[in-house]
Amino acid sequence: MDGIVSAEKLESLRQPLIRHCYRMLGSAADAEDAVQDTLIRAHERRDQYDPSRGALRTWLYRIATRICLDRLRGADRRMLFGGPEHMDGDDLGVPLPPHRWVEPVPGARLFGTDDPADTAVERETVRLAFVALLQHLPAKQRAVLVLRDVLAYSAAECADILDTSVASVTSALQRARARLADAREIEDAVALSAPQVELLERYVDAFESHDVAGLTNLLCADARTSMPPFDWWIRGGSAIATLMGATDDCARDRFIVVDVNGAPGLGQYRPDEHDVLRPFALIAVEARDGQIARTTTFLGMGDRFADFGLPDVFPHSSAVR
Repeated sequence: MDGIVSAEKLESLRQPLIRHCYRMLGSAADAEDAVQDTLIRAHERRDQYDPSRGALRTWLYRIATRICLDRLRGADRRMLFGGPEHMDGDDLGVPLPPHRWVEPVPGARLFGTDDPADTAVERETVRLAFVALLQHLPAKQRAVLVLRDVLAYSAAECADILDTSVASVTSALQRARARLADAREIEDAVALSAPQVELLERYVDAFESHDVAGLTNLLCADARTSMPPFDWWIRGGSAIATLMGATDDCARDRFIVVDVNGAPGLGQYRPDEHDVLRPFALIAVEARDGQIARTTTFLGMGDRFADFGLPDVFPHSSAVR
């Protein structure tokens, strides 16, 4: 049996498992921990795997899903948008703890070096807005929806993974789909694809030059922006552009395009007291019809820039020019 469940075969499935656990948990760190627990448990129980009952991948998803369900007991729901819409940027409020927010993940952790063209569907199911939508579901409904609608397991296979009945799976899936339909907001926005990097570059140019008119043209009329860990967000392309153009806080910020959740995003750098451009925030971006529909600026992420392959000082210069 060791030949069937070798350490190499288990490791080869790490990234699909990370994507699965991330959809379930909404946390990069928690997903990594859950996958590590899954692989350890699978190795310890490798003599229990019966290939006549199903593929190794399915057996691993069974272990991983149950680990995720255990972790979700009593956990707070993670989110991208919190309280009521704010009308200005003067008062961000009090930051909420990290466990309240869906976290961004480096694309390399989710997909390795796979050709993005081969993972287009997979990328859509790990984008931040979709993962945040999943967090609206109770844990079992979330598991059923991911197993059925994302991973395309049959009702019978899903029932086996969750050790329940097909009728229970069917009922949970119906409730999950209905609940997600009620929770959807700007769901026609999608993660940027590689060819849309040019849109992102135009956005950066307008941002850095405080071009309010240019930003307004690049943003959807109903665009949203939020800034975790603050329970703050505003809606409207014109309002967002005006706010960004009016503040001096980001006047000398600079940006690098980076893979966030398998799609182009931004690493934002801001000058410190010595005018050295240091990591400031990670920005996830979604688009609709050639315009930017949603930006999520994750503040306080400087210690994770290295995970995303970003330098700790903005390149080409150690100081603002």
